[in-house]
Amino acid sequence: MVPLESEAVETVLVTGGAGFIGSCFVRYLLRTYPSLRVIVLDKLTYAGNLANLREVEGNARFRFVRGDIADASLVRSLVAESDAVVNFAAETHVDRSLLEAGSFINTDVYGTYVLLEAARQAGGRRYLQVSTDEVYGSVETGSSREADALDPRSPYSASKAGGDLMARAYFSSYGLPVVITRASNTYGPYQYPEKLIPLFVTNAIDGQPLPLYGDGRNVRDWLYVEDHCRGIDLVLREGRAGEIYNLGGGNERTNLEITERILALLGKPSSLIRYVADRPGHDRRYSLDATKIRELGWKPQYDFEAALSETVRWYVENEWWWRPLKSGDYADYYRRNYGHRLA
Repeated sequence: MVPLESEAVETVLVTGGAGFIGSCFVRYLLRTYPSLRVIVLDKLTYAGNLANLREVEGNARFRFVRGDIADASLVRSLVAESDAVVNFAAETHVDRSLLEAGSFINTDVYGTYVLLEAARQAGGRRYLQVSTDEVYGSVETGSSREADALDPRSPYSASKAGGDLMARAYFSSYGLPVVITRASNTYGPYQYPEKLIPLFVTNAIDGQPLPLYGDGRNVRDWLYVEDHCRGIDLVLREGRAGEIYNLGGGNERTNLEITERILALLGKPSSLIRYVADRPGHDRRYSLDATKIRELGWKPQYDFEAALSETVRWYVENEWWWRPLKSGDYADYYRRNYGHRLA
């Protein structure tokens, strides 16, 4: 495969680049490749935030376009300007998918189709689909491998599986040079506060209850956002077309363990933990076998405990970023999802 830094790849289109992982990837690309140009396409829904891109907004090699990946005309024009496409654009939160599944289908499945079709019409642009370990479903023992059957159990994971299958179909049917990454739970700065770590950190800072689902024993594998971005970059440059690569952090923890660690780091009491009714179809455990990506030379560089501590510190020191977000749409969602559980 042609490496990113070669003349063949001069411009990368990053969809969803104003979101948590997407914005980190944009900052990573501009920092790592001095001549690379990056176009970001983002709809700026509730989780898209231009403040995430403040660090690069004055960079001459960066361009932002507000728009929807389901807008075929706009997507075709931007893909035609680009040499590779990395698709982060997605509705991503399981709890929201249980409340409003339709938007997940529109973005995660139809929007992915629009991007793939534009990449095909542009002559076969290199295309990377950013996906999730949740498409494999709950894993009671062992770890999920790339060839395992998909068993999504929420509208979110089902929509992501649909996008993955569409991407594979475009490789098989049209020879589009598609690669897919599936990563474990990602954490770090700039993560929208509906997700477990920033939700619990920001609630704890304010002395608010931490709504922990079920018995708190659900297990997730955790991956720091910078490690996730390095893995995506490596697969984009060196992954084999048509292949899937798991990005596992190797840091399996129960949700209760994460919660207790957050409280300890903040010096807050365990009495803030509020066990609430579990959500429907809550997968018990995720675990990824990352042998395939490690064979390309990738492995996590960040120690989990140290990176979690730094992440918590970031939210403590950057209330300017998250406090305005915990109103409006967020407050309405929080009431709908947690109000009856916390009552």
